[in-house]
Order: sequence, then structure tokens, then C-alpha cells
Amino acid sequence: MIAAAGLVAYVPFLTPISVFHDWSFLLLVPLAFGISVIYKALRMQSLHGFWRQVTVMTTQVVVAMIALTVALTVFVIFVVPLLPVR
Repeated sequence: MIAAAGLVAYVPFLTPISVFHDWSFLLLVPLAFGISVIYKALRMQSLHGFWRQVTVMTTQVVVAMIALTVALTVFVIFVVPLLPVR
């Protein structure tokens, strides 16, 4: 009976299950790698240097996401408090 009460409280999209929430940023690397492999496989004329280009693109995507995270954090911490409040 206690388990049934716990299931009633779960509402998808409003109270998501956060099993991997603390480590979800680590999923960026395999996601970027998979996208890079598929993109380069479709766009390259020949497969010479394929893995090097996949590695470069994966690194570019991961570094760009880290840079965007830092920029957004700086914006929220330093710029948003300076905005006027109506």
C-alpha cells in the first residue's frame, strides 16, 4: 500500500526521475562523439583522416559547450543582478 501511494505522487514532466541528474553533463561526450561520427561519415568525400576529423569535431563541440556554460554562468551571476527591476 505504501508503494502505491508513492506512485500516485509521481507526475511525469512535473516531477522527473533524477537518477543521473548529477552526472548528466558526462553524457555530452558520447553525444558529441556520435553526432561527429555520423556527420563526418555523411559529409566527407573520402574516409582518409576520418577518425582525426571526428576527434577534432568532438573536441570542438565539447569545448564550445563548456565555453557557453561559463559565459551563461557569468552572465547570470554578474549581469542579471544589475538589470533594473520594475
